[in-house]
Amino acid sequence: MDTGFPDADARDDFSRARRRQVLARLAARLRRQPSDLDAIVSFDDVVAALGRTGERPLGLRMIDLDTVVGSVDRVRGFDRRFRPTSAESRARFERIAAAERRGVAMPPIDVYRVGDAHFVRDGHHRVAVARARGRRAIEARVTEVLTRSSAAPPERPRRT
Repeated sequence: MDTGFPDADARDDFSRARRRQVLARLAARLRRQPSDLDAIVSFDDVVAALGRTGERPLGLRMIDLDTVVGSVDRVRGFDRRFRPTSAESRARFERIAAAERRGVAMPPIDVYRVGDAHFVRDGHHRVAVARARGRRAIEARVTEVLTRSSAAPPERPRRT
């Protein structure tokens, strides 16, 4: 529920996203699931396993946030659903959320596409804010990565 005060609402957005991540981690622990099951997927690991043969730019696209499962260089700070895993990213998350709530247009994120999955090169916090605010899609500059083996998409995170 919005109060009409962008800074206060942005603080609430972060707190809610962080709380959801903590509760999800606790639920996984109670179900005795492996702790890395909800870890963000590493682009380098996926591409190394599939054998990168090239890439091609696809330009600006609207992509489904549920297809964003990993990161090029950030394997800490967010879980697979791009919920913050610590208070470390609070200031930046809140700054982006408040700006978005004020109507500031956000630049597109940059992603690599491998199969049907997307890996964030730039825009981790924008993805986190968009997911926390319940958006289903985000504008992205997409570069498709071509591989020797086909990429079966990683398990998609469910909306929570």
